[in-house]
Amino acid sequence: MIRKLLRKVFRRAAEQPNREPALIPRERHGIAREQISPAARKTCAVLQDAGYKAYVVGGAVRDLLIGHPPKDFDVATSATPEEVRALFRRSRIIGRRFKIVHVMSGPETIEVSTFRAAQDAETDEHGRVLRDNVYGTMAEDATRRDFTVNALYYDPTTEQIIDYHHGVADLEQKTLRMIGDPRTRYREDPVRMLRAVRLAAKLGLAIDPAARKPIREMAALLENVPAARLFDEMLKLLFSGYAVRCLKQLREEGLHHGLLPLLDVILEQPLGERFVWLSLENTDERVRADKSVSPGFLFATLLWHQVLAAWESKKAAGEHAQPALFQAMDEVLEVQADKLAITRRIVGDIKEIWALQPRFEKRAGKLPYRLIEQPRYRAGWDFLRLRALSGEIGMDLPDWWERFAHAGHEEREALLRAVPAAGEAAGKKRRRRRRKPSSARAAETAQTT
Repeated sequence: MIRKLLRKVFRRAAEQPNREPALIPRERHGIAREQISPAARKTCAVLQDAGYKAYVVGGAVRDLLIGHPPKDFDVATSATPEEVRALFRRSRIIGRRFKIVHVMSGPETIEVSTFRAAQDAETDEHGRVLRDNVYGTMAEDATRRDFTVNALYYDPTTEQIIDYHHGVADLEQKTLRMIGDPRTRYREDPVRMLRAVRLAAKLGLAIDPAARKPIREMAALLENVPAARLFDEMLKLLFSGYAVRCLKQLREEGLHHGLLPLLDVILEQPLGERFVWLSLENTDERVRADKSVSPGFLFATLLWHQVLAAWESKKAAGEHAQPALFQAMDEVLEVQADKLAITRRIVGDIKEIWALQPRFEKRAGKLPYRLIEQPRYRAGWDFLRLRALSGEIGMDLPDWWERFAHAGHEEREALLRAVPAAGEAAGKKRRRRRRKPSSARAAETAQTT
């Protein structure tokens, strides 16, 4: 016990930050306070007026430096969560592992965190941090952040960047470098391995060799990460706007095989590889164009060919088509649920899109009219079209439905009448049951009576 205490004291002395930060003026970094969201500026101003330190921190500063518009703005402060909460009427404290405050200002929500100490976080037997609510100085807070490019603090009042770990220089040199010993940092939070790959791909950075080398060796630590956290990280990766690049780098770093079933599906796709990559490229284009994207739609595309294979197998075994499809859907999603906590709402969206696919084959009577009235019709049609673009089905089917959906009543009736003519060739190939001679039928009737 005494030896453990001494080791902790000496480690704390060795790790204590003892460096003055670089103070980088606006003339050099080029970020004006007007580029910071009004809500983040107001949050910093209120905290500073109350006598606390407060800065915009992390990803927003990094993205502004490289010319990417930030998705959100986070603030780091010397005030405790309770002190922050007391200053803002519309705010709430959230989290247990990492207690933070959400400050609401108009439509924006600013995430405010208190400077964390570099030591004394509660860890499990693998070194993964379980709770990190020990507060410290700004220098300690910078040291406990993961990458140098994320340890940048911007003061909206002075328009200075405070840089403790040469993050600005690393951005200029296009290098992603870990703060501290990479092995220790990956043990503290294995998700950092996924984050390293995502940031390197998104920002066009090369992972520093010291941070890259342990990734393949320590990949198994991801098995200890809660499913909900892995799901959040996968969403960030898939909706980064650079999912194709991220996933190819994940394969290079050995972070796919056997760790996450979803990554195995994407990167070792035996069927429908073109379908999956078309979907990812389409998602990247939409994210970069600031268009809406649907997690349900993307997950439906990534897992479709697994469902399709299971569905065909069940039908070949003699099961009816519709029950077989729903069984296949449940089986595939159950495998994913073991490692990814896909939310119930997203699972519902996925199933609706899959369940619509066989209905597109039925183009007779009132069924097409009912289908185009379905709330998820457009998502289902987009999915159908993607299947056609990948070569799984003919393009004539999505084209027919597109014409039908936008046609008037008379044109719709004409389209419906044309369907049997288009299907005659297929109908002729179908083997018809031979009717027994009337004498044989009569004999059978006599036997039954």
